[in-house]
Amino acid sequence: MAIDITQERGLSHLDYKYLDGAPVCRFPLFNFLQPLPMDWMYLVYAVMFLGMFSYTMLATSPLFCYTDWPRRFFSHFPSFLKSVLPFTSPESQTSTSCVYPEGQSTSSERQETPAVARVSKLRFKHKLGAFFTILYIAEQFFMPYSHFITQGYNNWTNGLYGYSWDMMVHSRSHQHVKITYKDGITGEIGYLNPGVFTQSKRWKDHGDMLKQYATCLHQFLPRYNISDPEIYFDIWVSINERFQQRIFDPRVDIVKAEWSPFKPNPWLMPLLVDLSPWRTKFQEIEGSLDNQTEIVFIADFPGLHLENFVSEDLGNTSIHVLQGQVSVEIVEEKKNHTLQPGEQIQVPAGAYHKVYTVSEGPSCYMYIYVNTTEAALQENFTKLFELQERVRNGTETEPLPPELQPLIAAEDGEAEVNATDPIVRLFLKRQRRMKEVKKRREAGVLERFERFAVKKYYTIRRGFLMTAIAMRNLAVGLPPLEQLTREVAFANMKEPEAEANQDERLKDEVGHGEL
Repeated sequence: MAIDITQERGLSHLDYKYLDGAPVCRFPLFNFLQPLPMDWMYLVYAVMFLGMFSYTMLATSPLFCYTDWPRRFFSHFPSFLKSVLPFTSPESQTSTSCVYPEGQSTSSERQETPAVARVSKLRFKHKLGAFFTILYIAEQFFMPYSHFITQGYNNWTNGLYGYSWDMMVHSRSHQHVKITYKDGITGEIGYLNPGVFTQSKRWKDHGDMLKQYATCLHQFLPRYNISDPEIYFDIWVSINERFQQRIFDPRVDIVKAEWSPFKPNPWLMPLLVDLSPWRTKFQEIEGSLDNQTEIVFIADFPGLHLENFVSEDLGNTSIHVLQGQVSVEIVEEKKNHTLQPGEQIQVPAGAYHKVYTVSEGPSCYMYIYVNTTEAALQENFTKLFELQERVRNGTETEPLPPELQPLIAAEDGEAEVNATDPIVRLFLKRQRRMKEVKKRREAGVLERFERFAVKKYYTIRRGFLMTAIAMRNLAVGLPPLEQLTREVAFANMKEPEAEANQDERLKDEVGHGEL
């Protein structure tokens, strides 16, 4: 814990949360609360987390010692200090904070503590202490069920921010998040990157945080020539492996929407619990698919529609209706197709489509898709690996074309660079990474300790350097921006191996995001 303190307690990355001068949306429990500037927050974190944690642990450590350790400890002090030190007598001492039965006392107690009166009747402080003890216990029993008072903080599950007694029985996954703004004067419509101006991810599930986020965006967007913006959120969530469905009404302007901590959220969409029996069917459908086929279950309300874009990598995507009636609009073709339960339609890749719920009740359907690009890539990798094995074993009789020659010199570091075919280059990089992973797993104790020490060194180094920069700024003020940029870049320096691996992951990442 002492080694991980700067990382686990947030000090090493505090400046990512509190940025002086940068527009950042925050979510305090009360809107009038504002965080201190970043320089002061470094010191607050150092005292609250780093400093207080160690002293708290030291203060509570005597709880695990023998009960008579204070007497044995203070008995070693000089006799002239006994008047200001606790009693060191092995006999029990009376206390005014306790209540004793009448007529019971020992000779030793009379000799050792003649000045302390034995209390035999309840006093006001005893009754007050008992009252607050009972009140505290009752509060602990009441708080998990207090969500009927703070109804504005409830969503599909009750309780403040999910910190209820049942918080560990709920899991959420987000399939689709879209933020739409509308200029209040020109009517221009645009879209924002989800999570812009904030580092938090919890606003997607809580109505009060969504209201704060919308208000923050309403204040920041005028800086970008967007006047009196309206903010709309389209957030799709699955709780406990149910259908993906909207959690908030996408037709409501959250900036002007009403919200109160003591009233139910009027723009919260209800959880479609009537569709919960479908979860057993989900498992059966998923179990019947192969490893390359993926599936997403969707549920929507009447009068709403889902606008979706199918990535070009997903060359085999279809919609299957399970319940209700939907109308699928292919935007480029300008055609609508109405589907009943049990029917399906193929949707084109690299294009937008819209799915309207036209039935009287909620609809539920599923996307079945295959990442054809990834499947083809894996197939090519398999062929290249088999070819490489045949060449090494001497069973390959045909000469290799020039673009496949790097497969022979795969052990050489330059083979990866000299590869002209992008698939061969990616294959060689993948093999090199697999060898590195295998080497790391088979490394000895000293090598593992060295990697651990280097990683922690750079983490702790960044924490101390950023703290020093913050204290310097508090003492003498902010330096020129160029100097501050150089100092922060020096503090953010990582170990060479980790930095190189991160760059390669960004360049060669293969896959897809949202459907």
